[in-house]
Amino acid sequence: MTDTIWVAIIGGIIGPIIVLTINWYLNNKLGKKKKDMVTEALEVGELVTNRLDQIKEEYKADRVWLSQFHNGGHFYPTGKSIAKFSIFYETVSSNAPSLQLSLKNIPVALFSKSFNRLLSDDMIIIPDFKDESISTYGLRHLAEEYRNKSQYLFAIKNFEGKFIAILGVDYTAEKLSLTEEEIEELLRTSISLGGVLSNHLKN
Repeated sequence: MTDTIWVAIIGGIIGPIIVLTINWYLNNKLGKKKKDMVTEALEVGELVTNRLDQIKEEYKADRVWLSQFHNGGHFYPTGKSIAKFSIFYETVSSNAPSLQLSLKNIPVALFSKSFNRLLSDDMIIIPDFKDESISTYGLRHLAEEYRNKSQYLFAIKNFEGKFIAILGVDYTAEKLSLTEEEIEELLRTSISLGGVLSNHLKN
């Protein structure tokens, strides 16, 4: 067998086998194997829920939630996707009604005024729903139904700056005016949550 044939065997067969072996080792032995969808969703869910619990305790809130935008079907007859949102994560105190079961698959168009405000300003601050001088961006009727006295909303965006979710901090027992420092800290929290969701959604 000539040297040329040996070179062909090594280059054409053994070489790729070595590459595949190295890739398998990196993926499996070094823990770089891609996680399955359910495991990853559970891990992300635990991270987000734990963070919402921390926010609830730290800011003495009655309800803290996170909603995400998603595809909710298609328009007839164009076939264009319908943008909707649902509350995926929520933590509530004993005196606050849950939003999660009610706000699922809601068309974004129903809250266009508040969502546009979040898109442009990253936050909506409503320390007192009874104060007529404060703009509530069409949220007053929802506040009455779910007993909100104060509400703080923050846009969550991905790494590319796309609006993907909302962080909500609600007060139902009594109204509460958060300080500028607290609001800034919650805004930073929304940015970090955007990082968590971005990593999850891109896989």
